[in-house]
Amino acid sequence: HRQSIMTALALATSVFATAALPTTASAAEMPTRKSGLWDMKMTFEGRKLPPQAMQHCVDAKTDKLMNAQYGGMSKEACSKQDMQVSGNTITMDSVCKFGEGTTTSHSVITGSFDQAYTVKVTSTREGGPQRPGVAAGQPTQMTIEAKWLGPCKADQKPGDIVMANGMKMNVLEMQ
Repeated sequence: HRQSIMTALALATSVFATAALPTTASAAEMPTRKSGLWDMKMTFEGRKLPPQAMQHCVDAKTDKLMNAQYGGMSKEACSKQDMQVSGNTITMDSVCKFGEGTTTSHSVITGSFDQAYTVKVTSTREGGPQRPGVAAGQPTQMTIEAKWLGPCKADQKPGDIVMANGMKMNVLEMQ
């Protein structure tokens, strides 16, 4: 469950970083998203996971660290990573190997990356242990809707995530 949340956050962070760049940009050139508090809602189809809601406090350092951690890992694990940018829409296709399984993903990202955006991901996993309740080769879908709320709250620091149930964690401390 925590891994699904971290994967979604990594995807959301990578989305911001790649939004303004041509497809040949490297991870080192990626800009950071707007600092402040982001409201994020994730829904899952084809999986036995309830919708997730959270607020994520970010700054430039947090985004750079998440891009370095997750972006570098995916480059080593992925045999295909294609990105197309057209106006305010980014389409990404990837084939990545994690353990004994291979995941093929298609993502479409739309919106303003300093105010609000939506990510729709369709993925299929072949080989290795399957996700609970998901048959091999069965596509699953995840939608992330994010909205910038303003500055982080006084009791928050960059990297803090507050779940809908009040649970608080910091992605920088979980690395």
